Formats: sequence, C-alpha cells, structure tokens
Amino acid sequence: MTFLTIGHRGVMGVEPENTLRSFIRAERCGMDVIALDVRLSKDGALVVLHDAEVDRTTDGAGAVADLTLAELRELDAGRGERVPVLEEVLDAVRIPLQVSVRDQAAAGALVELLLRGDLTDRVEVASEDAELLAEVARRVPGVRTALRVERPGADPGELVAPARAAGASAVAVDVRRLSLEAVEAAHAAGLRVTGWAVNSLDLLRLARSLQLDGAATDFPEVRSTGRFTA
Repeated sequence: MTFLTIGHRGVMGVEPENTLRSFIRAERCGMDVIALDVRLSKDGALVVLHDAEVDRTTDGAGAVADLTLAELRELDAGRGERVPVLEEVLDAVRIPLQVSVRDQAAAGALVELLLRGDLTDRVEVASEDAELLAEVARRVPGVRTALRVERPGADPGELVAPARAAGASAVAVDVRRLSLEAVEAAHAAGLRVTGWAVNSLDLLRLARSLQLDGAATDFPEVRSTGRFTA
C-alpha cells in the first residue's frame, strides 16, 4: 500500500509556513502532496494563509479580510518571503495540493479557479465543514475532497458518516485521536485516512500501526520505511 507523505504548509518545521520557499523545499524533499490553507483578501484574492489574522505568520497585524492583496504583499512572511496567491503555488510546484478552506467565500473563489484551470487532477479540497465540501463537489464534478476531523469520537461511525454525507473521498484526522477500529471502518467505506501532524518517530510508528494511507508532517522527510529526519 502506498503511504503518502504530506508536507504540512510546505515543510513548516524548517521553513516559513505557507510560503513558496516552503512549498518548493517540500517538493524537492520528495513530499507526495502539499497541504496548504487559503483565505480571501479584502479585494477577493485567494491568498495562502492559515490564520484569520496575519499577526502570527508575518510582520504585520490585522485580519486577512481587511487587507488588500497589495497590502498583504508588503508583509514579510518569514526570511523575506511574501504571502503567495494560490495560482503562484500551482506554478511553482508540480506535485498535488490539498487546499483547505474554511468559509463559503473562499470556497467559491476556489471553485472558480478549479473550473477555470481544469485543476481537479492537481487539487484536492479539504475542510472541516461537510456541507461546504458537498457544495464544492456539486459545483466541480470529479473533484476530490477530504473532510478534516479534529475529534472523531469513540464510535467509528462518527468518522465515516459525515464524510460519506459530504461525498468525501478521504478523511484527515489528528493522528493521536484515531483508533484502528475507526480507520478500518473508514477503509471499509472506501475512504482514505491520513493523520496529522506526524513530527516524531513515535507518531510515525503510530501512523503505520493504524494502517493510515498517509501522514502530514512539518519536517522534510517522513518515509514509509520508518526513517524520520528533522
């Protein structure tokens, strides 16, 4: 079984998160997929940022939604990197992207980009919002979607039911909150299961023992052979 290594916001353990520098390094390090986050700027640009505010990851302050793309471009996102737009990431790397969205506005902009660029073979859409994922799948035929689950619950069905209702093909879960029973139930329902954030040998061993399909990591190398290099 292929075990996917997913670069979490690039390789944020060693590079500024959600920057072109981080994404390019993730690809060069052999990551199979890059997981990133998008939000809308004040003027409707689909920018790559995790937080609703820029305070933690840049030298600026304020809400992303209150700043124009030009204003966001003036900020230092770490080591001189600028806040990228999603189109720039698609141009900078060739490996698949898992793009996380949190609200309808950002999802709508992402849908337009997917349809305009015929990108369903390169982009998987992820969200904690099952209804949002179902809407994306309705509007973009053939798109792959992943439901992010913070707390799956004790009953394996609590992981499977919302993902199936959303039409998702995968679930992404905090690896420390997963059970083998939940993973087996998801696999039986035809769902892939990945875990985050696998940043130690112990967590990598846990991911493998749970028979996960992949793991998201902050560091350059997590391999299915069990080798971990930070």
